[in-house]
Amino acid sequence: MNTLPALLVPGLGATARLYSHQIPALWALGAVMVADHRRQDSMFALAKDILIHAPPQFALIGLSMGGYIAFEILRQAPERVLRLALLDTSARPDTPDQTERRQLTIAKAQAGDLPGIAALMFPGLVHASRRHDAGLRAAIDGMLLETGSEAFARQQTAIMGRLDSRPSLSAIRCPALVLVGDGDELTPPFLAEEIAQGIEGAQLLTVPGAGHVSTLERPEFVTQTLVAWLRRS
Repeated sequence: MNTLPALLVPGLGATARLYSHQIPALWALGAVMVADHRRQDSMFALAKDILIHAPPQFALIGLSMGGYIAFEILRQAPERVLRLALLDTSARPDTPDQTERRQLTIAKAQAGDLPGIAALMFPGLVHASRRHDAGLRAAIDGMLLETGSEAFARQQTAIMGRLDSRPSLSAIRCPALVLVGDGDELTPPFLAEEIAQGIEGAQLLTVPGAGHVSTLERPEFVTQTLVAWLRRS
């Protein structure tokens, strides 16, 4: 049985609950650790902190901001990452428009307006067919409240300052899975295709009926995919 530990890195404003459906199945294959990405305001510092507490070697799984952090972990300690799964993410740096929108949400966070941030973000996080899903909305809003205003602002600052990871894709040597929701509007499928094309031998998979938070929108599909990926020799 595969006993490789799994290190899960959540996205912006997300907590361990982002992977709540996947953790029990992944635990059956090895220890599971969820990274704390709330303490620093740069990708370099976040990755350094996470690596201090991570197992010596691990399977690395990151969604959205978790993917940005995963790229930085790979820059700092590629020998420790034996498998890589990048979910609903991008290898590109922020565009000026994205940075401007992030600065607006930072201002809201500093004003303590987490409900306003949640209302602003939710429609873009989920598949168009799920924008009236009260349970999904409650889960995402709950994670943002658990994250808190100060940590959210730090996360946005880190995201704005992230590097362009496209030039380093070809240096990734471990088995890689790139997964994206077919209705992901924040990091659309063409960005996943770009990542998969840049990593030799990477597997690209589209999740039907999912937006940006595929682990919550299509939990069974994503769980089965990750388990099969970890079990693959």
